[in-house]
Amino acid sequence: MPMKTRTVRVREIRGKKTLKGRTYEYVYYTLPLNIYVRKNVIEKWGPEFVVESDPDKGIVIIYPKALNRQEVVEEIKQ
Repeated sequence: MPMKTRTVRVREIRGKKTLKGRTYEYVYYTLPLNIYVRKNVIEKWGPEFVVESDPDKGIVIIYPKALNRQEVVEEIKQ
């Protein structure tokens, strides 16, 4: 089966937590596969990512849409 490619957008999760009478607010970012994405990655490359998956080989490649695939492959090889 060929590799499947799709474009996904990062979800921003906002929450509140109360500890010892103080309320803390937090923000984090996830992809649909419940993969955590660091805030600095979102700030640098934007909220759109490409997910390529090959179920036969068990390979999943995720990279920012702002990068092209060749740049990502070269990074992996290093």
